[in-house]
Amino acid sequence: MKLCVALDLASKDENLSLAKQLVGRDVWLKVGLRAYLRDGVDFINKLKELDFKIFLDLKIYDIPNTMADACEVLAKLNVDMINIHASAGFVAMQNVMQRLNSLSKRPLVLAVSALTSFNDDEFFAVYNQNIDHAVKKLSVSSYKAGLDGMVCSVYESKIIKQNTSSEFITLTPGIRPFGESSNDQSRVANLQMAKRELSDFIVVGRPIYKDNNPSKIVDKILSTI
Repeated sequence: MKLCVALDLASKDENLSLAKQLVGRDVWLKVGLRAYLRDGVDFINKLKELDFKIFLDLKIYDIPNTMADACEVLAKLNVDMINIHASAGFVAMQNVMQRLNSLSKRPLVLAVSALTSFNDDEFFAVYNQNIDHAVKKLSVSSYKAGLDGMVCSVYESKIIKQNTSSEFITLTPGIRPFGESSNDQSRVANLQMAKRELSDFIVVGRPIYKDNNPSKIVDKILSTI
């Protein structure tokens, strides 16, 4: 299980400061939509200079050809992992993978199933199905389309692997390592639950960057997992 630290702070300088505190540790860094829109490719390059692996979390969702075009651009940024929405459909996911597999090097590509901010009632109101059923269906479709794994909550990780492959990656946001507040997440979990449910990557943000000593919290998480 790998730790992915979310760089969700309010400024580029704050995010870079956090990253520099973590140099030398076996962690990935997640760059989300706000940071990428604000700080762009230059920010990605600065993180790569610090020798981190980068998960660029933009959740691409559009018509198939536009998704493939966008993902090709992201692949050429030399990031290590990107994600797209599974609900864009099988054809869109297949187009993305066909495009990226034609490159000499490509990032891992994960599909977003159900956002961890959704609870069952909210998800049903949008998709007219329950979370477990939808995640299972979307995961099988993503697997058949040739993706590398899924973004999901801890609670769906084992279900996904059981319906696809033990090698199909699960990346699980909403991790509260030591029982911290769930904030705006609904389906949160701790480290023990993530390990039990076979998460391959765990994403931790606020419990790390809101602490007075982020590197100490990261070391504690790494020693626990």
